Amino acid sequence: MDDIVKAAMAKWPDVPDCYGWLALDARGNWRMRDARCQALNLPGDIIRHSALTNFINRNYTVDERGCWFFQNGPQRVYVDLETTPYILRTGILGMQTQTSEAFTDIDHAYIVEEGNIVFRSGHRLAQIDDRDLVEVLPCIWSGTKPADDEMLTSCLDECSNPIDLMLHYKELNMPLKKGKLQNLRQLCGIQAHPRPDV
Repeated sequence: MDDIVKAAMAKWPDVPDCYGWLALDARGNWRMRDARCQALNLPGDIIRHSALTNFINRNYTVDERGCWFFQNGPQRVYVDLETTPYILRTGILGMQTQTSEAFTDIDHAYIVEEGNIVFRSGHRLAQIDDRDLVEVLPCIWSGTKPADDEMLTSCLDECSNPIDLMLHYKELNMPLKKGKLQNLRQLCGIQAHPRPDV
């Protein structure tokens, strides 16, 4: 957290929290949601100012309720999550979150609704940016061969028998379990839409 933020928190400890105005979408974009966006349940405008997004990234954290927020000086600006608190991009440096941190110590991998891949590290959850699935999906295996589209579709079908899948992506070699995003958030104590009473 920035020193200037810590100083502001100490100077003005009773600034009211802000809810509903900031969101994180499934591609790791911070979105500003004005009153109209909130009323119409719209995603909001992508914040493109790099200094502001970097400031949000550096001061992004979670409270004791499992609600994620950005500490904006003395004020907590709570974040509505489209999916998970972290969105992962793949690349030469390995998997990095939207805050440019390495996402390490992964202990579980899940395939969830719409074929998205979610990783869990303790109580932290991160979903792969859908634009990077093209790199990860070929690393899903069933037995001794890569899983084809039919197998993956069958895995997402509620009525089908479970298929044993493995993920062999870079240093990760682990079972790929079927999961539901809402259940995973609940398991990790994550509040996707913080409000004053949650």
